[in-house]
Amino acid sequence: MTASRYAAKPWLSLLTDAQRAPVDPEDSLVHALHRVTAETPDRTFLAYFDARLTYREMDTLSDSVAGHLAARGIVRGDRVAVMLQNSPHFVLAVLGAWKAGASVVPVNPMYKSAEVSHVLRDSEAAALICSDRAWQEYLRDTAAGTPVRVVLTASERDFQTRDDARVLAFERLAPAADADDLTAVARAGLPAPQDRTPASGDIALISYTSGTSGTPKGATNTHRNLMYNAERQRTSLGLPPAPVYFALAPLFHITGIVCQFGACLTSGGTLVLAYRFEAGVVLEAFAEHRPHYTVGPATAFMALAAHPSARPDHFSSFHVISSGGAPLPPALVESFRDRFGPYIRNGYGLTECTAPCASVPPGREAPVDPVSGTLAVGVPGPDTVVRIVGDDGREVPFGEPGEIVVSGPQVVPGYWRRPEATADTFPGGELRTGDIGFMDAQGWLYVVDRKKDMINASGFKVWPREVEDVLYTHPAVREAAVVGVPDGYRGETVKAFVSLRPGVRADPAELAAYCKERLAAYKYPRQVEILPELPKTASGKILRRELRSRTRDSQ
Repeated sequence: MTASRYAAKPWLSLLTDAQRAPVDPEDSLVHALHRVTAETPDRTFLAYFDARLTYREMDTLSDSVAGHLAARGIVRGDRVAVMLQNSPHFVLAVLGAWKAGASVVPVNPMYKSAEVSHVLRDSEAAALICSDRAWQEYLRDTAAGTPVRVVLTASERDFQTRDDARVLAFERLAPAADADDLTAVARAGLPAPQDRTPASGDIALISYTSGTSGTPKGATNTHRNLMYNAERQRTSLGLPPAPVYFALAPLFHITGIVCQFGACLTSGGTLVLAYRFEAGVVLEAFAEHRPHYTVGPATAFMALAAHPSARPDHFSSFHVISSGGAPLPPALVESFRDRFGPYIRNGYGLTECTAPCASVPPGREAPVDPVSGTLAVGVPGPDTVVRIVGDDGREVPFGEPGEIVVSGPQVVPGYWRRPEATADTFPGGELRTGDIGFMDAQGWLYVVDRKKDMINASGFKVWPREVEDVLYTHPAVREAAVVGVPDGYRGETVKAFVSLRPGVRADPAELAAYCKERLAAYKYPRQVEILPELPKTASGKILRRELRSRTRDSQ
């Protein structure tokens, strides 16, 4: 890549000395686990309701999982699919698989049978670790005919005894005859196999894209990719020693693995887990564990703010709160700070760049573009280059929109066994994100929208984010998503889907008129539909694809 205005990295002036300093990551999180265990073996690594598991315990338990996998024929380079929520079992499964020399395939527990089958077949997973309930209800049939030959199951009630309203109302199931119990295996005291410690260039994760468009592909996140971003998180956030991280983002998502699990482990901190997101449970956990850091999608912070018991004290322990995985409306940032105190720091990344490639540095606040009203997602790190290019692949000047492309140590080598898709998306090793954005002269990055989501209304370009940001300023709107729908006169017209705040009313005509007062005539939504909830991925990203399908199906 030739020298350019972007390669000059104007954003470096916005970083502190600590944020600019070089990092020297360990080879893998297994190496980090061994280091922290040697230094502080009795420090709490995981907190799960009333359970506390130390670094020494987790090292020993994951050794036994690795030993079991090896004894069942898992060899270096095999793939182990892990389909679990935020519980100690997820961490045990991942560390155990890595110690066995395998690559982990995180699977969204919300996936249905066909989606799971695709991931198992495409990755050629040799083992599957999942909940006992999912295995007995549908995964047994799903896994039949796939390469899976080893199955371990887990009960979300293991490791904790707190049987109050915060614990899932699941009864224990009888052990399955065709699966081994993960907790029993972990407690069997087996040694980890020798000479299986991961190398930095090995594939740590095959992370399947969220599938908001097309068939999910597996991004090959290496241990080097993962450790670089985890180490950058550790050194740049300015958290206290042995920080407490709260796992708001799901660990099966790249943000959760890197910015929570990975950064916490490299910091020798404590990771607080609370199974699935439920706003009341999360607020209680904040009050109990007093975390210093969390990261989650904007939709999670909307739900927390809307909960009737939410108060400033729930958030008073945080040093940093970050958002990623879904657009962050400026109105939410300001209303959250006004009500609760913390400033939510925006961030931007993709599975293909192992979570963050830009974020708002602590000590800074993201500017809002005065023309579009878009909140900046942050600035790249010192080793990352983000460029904006036009359709011809040439760089555009600062301030002009184009496709966001990323190069740096967090960018994956490519997709699992997809050479054509790899060549298209990673020309010369640089990630073509498919996102449209622009960068100002200081280096602040703004994400406008997905390239494919642009609406063409009578020849005018409309970016959904611009309309959504206006809707979020309406006092009744909780969530908003905008799509283009067929229109006989305009070709396409703008349609908005919204959900409302609890106890607040608004009708479609009122919301359309609100936007009409604040947007150009071709931008405001001619159609508004109010839904109880908007469809989302597990990471909290609103699924415009499903909303477009809903419109087609109703016609």
